[in-house]
Amino acid sequence: MKPRALLMVASALSLAACVGGPPREVATPVPVLPDSFLFAPEAPVGTALAQLLPVGDPAFDTLAAQALASSPTLAEAAARVEQARAGADRAGAERLPAVGVEASVTGTRTNPNSFGGSLPTGVSLETERVSYAANLTTRWDLDLFGRLRAQERAALARVDAADASARAVRSALLAEIAATVIDWRTLQAREAEVRNDLDSAEELARLAGVRERAGIAPGFDRVRAESSAASSRSRLAALESERARLLGRLVTLTAQGGAQVRSALALGEPVTDVPAPPATLPSALLANRPDVLAAAATLVAQDAELAATARRRFPVFDLSGAIGLLAFGIGDVFDSESVVGSLAATIAGPLLDFGRVQAEIDGAAAEKRLAFESYRGAVFTAFGDAEAGYGLVAAADGEAAAVAQEAANLQRAARLANTRYEAGLADFLTVLEARRAADASGERAAAARGRAQRARVVLWQALGGSELP
Repeated sequence: MKPRALLMVASALSLAACVGGPPREVATPVPVLPDSFLFAPEAPVGTALAQLLPVGDPAFDTLAAQALASSPTLAEAAARVEQARAGADRAGAERLPAVGVEASVTGTRTNPNSFGGSLPTGVSLETERVSYAANLTTRWDLDLFGRLRAQERAALARVDAADASARAVRSALLAEIAATVIDWRTLQAREAEVRNDLDSAEELARLAGVRERAGIAPGFDRVRAESSAASSRSRLAALESERARLLGRLVTLTAQGGAQVRSALALGEPVTDVPAPPATLPSALLANRPDVLAAAATLVAQDAELAATARRRFPVFDLSGAIGLLAFGIGDVFDSESVVGSLAATIAGPLLDFGRVQAEIDGAAAEKRLAFESYRGAVFTAFGDAEAGYGLVAAADGEAAAVAQEAANLQRAARLANTRYEAGLADFLTVLEARRAADASGERAAAARGRAQRARVVLWQALGGSELP
């Protein structure tokens, strides 16, 4: 094609690309958040975020390490990151020339009758021929309008999104293990309290039996005391099913056998400290939440995808070339006359596609709007989770303090009633009622402490989690 004709074709393609105009702008304003959380502490208390987890508990430390090393969920997330990185590598490689090599040996046999009659005098035809060829080829998209660059940016943003999603999976896994270990420790504390109740009920039944044999108390007192002891035994039996459920949950989370999990849970002593919640701001939340980071990276990727799709309106300039050898005899392969080659420049682009590219651009713009709304949703979900987390900590602390005070008062009342009974100043019914009121108060207090510790795990995850110390 002559240069003038080539210029005319290029101008026509560029004009066709520009007629549609740029894609519609998709507004992505930064979400406006309140300056502080409603239930957050008024002043910083210096608590590190990681301290909200039961770090220092040997059971949690061991099980968390095992899960991080062998959890299928984490391995799946890591594989998704590798998949995204491979896509980014491919997108980057598309911007570079593609070089290939090929070699061939071709044999052909021709029927002389295909030329229609006898050949002229002195002209002969080789009916069988073998050719030998070897070529080095190359092709390069110049990417003058940045379509491939935009695709590479999108692929790199996908890597960031996959990495943030992997962090979210890791935080969720650690939070679930922490909550389950806390439930296990709470179950142990509840069991200890129920056993104390059982000991008290059995002692009361023994005392009632002594008074019955001495003829100073009816047998009905002993029966009622024994029924109270039986109630405590049934509560102990009910804890076993809950223990089995927690053990099975940890087996799933850590990918370890039941015996290994049970051995880890038997290590050391539980952490009894309940740290104060840290004070933070929404800006810190947005910087730490993996799901917010993943949504932001996805929005960046969709923006780059929209740019790449919009650039499909413009022509594509390709350079291609080949150099090689073509010989019809094995001895002529390295002859200078066997060297062949080609060099070409092509231009291609949409001229009249009846709205196909525009439809793809509209679809990409809709994907970007969807990604932006998903990002806004992630931001306000994070903010709502943090508000709920701070409120849950405050409520759980208040409940734990109230239940602990109630348990202390009821236990003191039961001791006083027992003392008065032994001194003959109170009847057995008074002692039994005081004992029943005190029974389960210690178990309720242990459960309330467990809920307070669990609330801190919820807050840890709501604030984005952190690396373990």
